[in-house]
This record gives sequence, C-alpha cells and structure tokens, in this order.
Amino acid sequence: MPYRPIASTLGFVLSPDREKVLMVHRIHRDTDEQLGKYNGLGGRMERDEDIASCMIREIREEAGIECTGMALRGTVNWTGFGPSGEDWLGFIFLIDAFTGTPKSGNEEGPLEWIPLARLPELPMWEGDRYFLPLVFDGDPRPFHGFMPYAGGRPVGWSFVRL
Repeated sequence: MPYRPIASTLGFVLSPDREKVLMVHRIHRDTDEQLGKYNGLGGRMERDEDIASCMIREIREEAGIECTGMALRGTVNWTGFGPSGEDWLGFIFLIDAFTGTPKSGNEEGPLEWIPLARLPELPMWEGDRYFLPLVFDGDPRPFHGFMPYAGGRPVGWSFVRL
C-alpha cells in the first residue's frame, strides 16, 4: 500500500524571556479526540502552501500572532496515529519571535503560557513526551523521528540527528 501521510505542523511558541511556551488546553469540544490534553499549535498543510507557510498560517489562526522567527526542530512520522489509523508526518517548529499579543483562546480551548519546567506535568499525548525534550534542547540539529501507534498508543520511538 502506498504511503500517503497527512502533512501537518506543530508549533511551540516561546515567550520573549524563553521560559514559557504557549499551549492550547483542548477543552471546548466534547467530540475532540484530544479532549483535556495540552498541545502546541498547528494543523494540516493545505494544498497551495509550503510547510513554513502552513506553520505561520496556523499560528496566526490559532493564536492571533505573526511569526517573525522560527526554526524547524524536527519531523515525526506517526504511523497508525489518527482515529482511523491514518499516517501523519509532522513538522515540528519552535517559534522564538513573534509580533502581537496572543489571543486568550480559540475554538479548541484556552491558550496558556506554561513554564517549560512544568511541561512534564501536563496531560498530553503520551508520544509527545518522547520528542518534546528535543524541541527545547540546545542541539541545533533537527531530529527526525518515527513513532508507530497501535490502539491509540505509541508502540515505539526512534530518532536520528545528522
């Protein structure tokens, strides 16, 4: 079967002091498969855009701010991840400069500035705990990870940095 993943972005907006990250607490829709979880901002790439433009658009739509500085921190290939077992290819960005003031929330839930040290305490996708430390570490090389899912849970994790 051909591999045709859903291309998506996931962005983590750093506060100007670089000590907090803007997260959405997904509590607004009872039908949300991520109900109750914290997550970065992002979404599916549209047909007429590149991946960086997708990230910029998603941050604008979800937080109401304009990215002025961002870096690709890595990619993750999530096979069997979606509600129907879809494959997702995520491009993970760190947004370290922006203009404007973030909205207080969006259709998915409130936006909250979370201290980086508190991230491990938050309810989130189990698999996020594997790659999130790589997003915020000091290694300038992007990571490229593979995380297969089965039954809604990760069943493996591997990554490389070159």
